[in-house]
Amino acid sequence: MTPPRIGVLGGSFDPPHLAHLALARLAWQQLRLDELRWLPAGAPWQKADRRMADAAHRRAMVAAMIEGQAGFVLDARELDRAGPTYTIDTVRELCAERPGAQWFLVIGQDQYGRFDTWQGWLELLERVTLAVAARAGQPPRAPAAVAAVPHRLVVLEMPRIDIAASEIRARCVAGGEIASLVGPAVARYIDSHALYTGHSRS
Repeated sequence: MTPPRIGVLGGSFDPPHLAHLALARLAWQQLRLDELRWLPAGAPWQKADRRMADAAHRRAMVAAMIEGQAGFVLDARELDRAGPTYTIDTVRELCAERPGAQWFLVIGQDQYGRFDTWQGWLELLERVTLAVAARAGQPPRAPAAVAAVPHRLVVLEMPRIDIAASEIRARCVAGGEIASLVGPAVARYIDSHALYTGHSRS
């Protein structure tokens, strides 16, 4: 029996946007995945300097983003975990739950370029295949420490999509249009809860 191929796409998703969705669809197709897990981060240690939207809102926004997308699964375990969020903890749990599965960690070049700062990065390289979305026309570039360690790497040929969560939050503050950046379902959720305006409704 062929082992299942499962992708993991993590992030703060504050908010999730159409570049995230494009990357997820690309990974699904290029990696021939059986399942893609979206993992909103609980308290990502690398973003401790900014207060994020509440976990319940980020969970709901991801759910709205992936509704109706076959094979896409919302995995909220990191939102329920106390303390800083480390990918290695989640990957250990996933591997224990689905022994024998092939795991693909879907990341961007920015994350790959500082992968040696991640908690337990050497163990991560043993447990997963890195699926790196390269910038258009450029090969992924690993930091020297990571390049020196043999690891499984798949390059995702991602077209350039200029969407940033910071831009979306700024538009919300200014009362601007965001549906073209996050899709109608997420835009409706953000509007209904007045997220990112400084006076959000729970």
